Amino acid sequence: MSAPSPETIDTVLRHVDARLDRSRETLFQLLSIPSISAQEAHRADCLRAATWVHDRLTSLGFRTEIRPTPGHPVVLGHLDGPADYKGPHILFYGHYDVQPPDPLNLWTSPPFEPQLVDGPRGKRFVARGAVDDKGQVAMFLEALRAWHDAGGGIPAKLTVVIEGEEEVGSKNLEPFLKANKAELKSDVALISDTNMWDVDTPALTTSLRGLTYVQLTVKAAKRDLHSGLYGGSALNSINALTRILGDLHDENGRIQLPGFYDKVKPIGNAQRAQWDQLGFSEAAFLDDIGLSAPVGERGYSALERLWARPTADINGIWGGYTGQGAKTVIAAEASAKITFRLVSGQDPDEVMAQFKTFVSDRLPEGATAEFEGGHGSPGVEVNADSVWVRAAQAALSEEYGKPAVLMGSGGSIPVVVSLKKVLGIDTLLMGFGLDDDQIHSPNEKFEQRCFHHGIRSHVRLLAKFAAG
Repeated sequence: MSAPSPETIDTVLRHVDARLDRSRETLFQLLSIPSISAQEAHRADCLRAATWVHDRLTSLGFRTEIRPTPGHPVVLGHLDGPADYKGPHILFYGHYDVQPPDPLNLWTSPPFEPQLVDGPRGKRFVARGAVDDKGQVAMFLEALRAWHDAGGGIPAKLTVVIEGEEEVGSKNLEPFLKANKAELKSDVALISDTNMWDVDTPALTTSLRGLTYVQLTVKAAKRDLHSGLYGGSALNSINALTRILGDLHDENGRIQLPGFYDKVKPIGNAQRAQWDQLGFSEAAFLDDIGLSAPVGERGYSALERLWARPTADINGIWGGYTGQGAKTVIAAEASAKITFRLVSGQDPDEVMAQFKTFVSDRLPEGATAEFEGGHGSPGVEVNADSVWVRAAQAALSEEYGKPAVLMGSGGSIPVVVSLKKVLGIDTLLMGFGLDDDQIHSPNEKFEQRCFHHGIRSHVRLLAKFAAG
């Protein structure tokens, strides 16, 4: 099979349009499985979801297996593609597990009974996993289905890896990649688990922030103390902890860890100009979440702060008495959870060491500090001028009639780092979610038009790759 002709591509795209209702029904089958990886009670449901993916790949001609891990299984599929195929060997990654749906009382419909409802942009799907990541996995599978049924066969060499632990940290994925490194040898990875710029503007994500997480506990006295009997003499661990954490940022929003910015590179003028042209409104962005005044590092635009600058945030803090009513104690210990979002070049282990130095330099006499966690992943930059990115830009431009935005993401996708570290391959991040899809929240949704365009865009991308 040579590279698909324009006529064949048009035939496949018309097939996608004609079977959109069936594609939605197929997705709804997967969405109805409560594959919550964080809860042991849903272990069997995770296996059901893995089996569902396995069966779909097998029906498309893949050699497919459900591979066990110490946690939830990985679905692995291989397709050799046409005998005369000269394009890249593509590794598609996704996940079938979802976040818990709590709080259930805030859902407008049961989270695992998917609904097709009206929204301001047309029809939308509402269910847990609608966009993260079942809907985006299903887009790719439906693109394969369209090629299989209407295009004379799937025109590419593919390996598909769909895991079941992304929502709980993917701790078994990197060992799986290492154990199967030879079998997973590919040229480029493709992931659909990111966002568009807006509902009418496609995007490729070319940078991701990394992460370092730590839980800090400051201990003082050997027990909680009566604040009347000991106040004025005994060290209060909560006071000590909050003073330390209060020094994390200076008055300009710069993080005060020693050496924290040493490996942070500023973005180039061309990148800054492109982002400025996007017309991002920080005021509207904040107004949507009930805020009016921006914070963060002064001297940088909103998109630079969100996509290209590191951050430090206290995610939770506790100690002493937190129940109803008064209990006047001096706390023996206090704890906080802290995360640092990192940019490309920063080392998570180095940042952890910097934080420990920062704390020890401020720890008052009589107090001790304990650190738990410290895990993390580095930031990622994708070569925006790679042949893979150019192919995706062309596919998206043809589908949407406008250029794709090359955007950053403030979040982290650790598997991108693992794929580069273990398999030595770069990742193409072509997603179709939107900022208001309520990922991880009640009433998660996926716009049907994004789902539809996503299938068509994957059809076009496979054709680009098949052209060599």
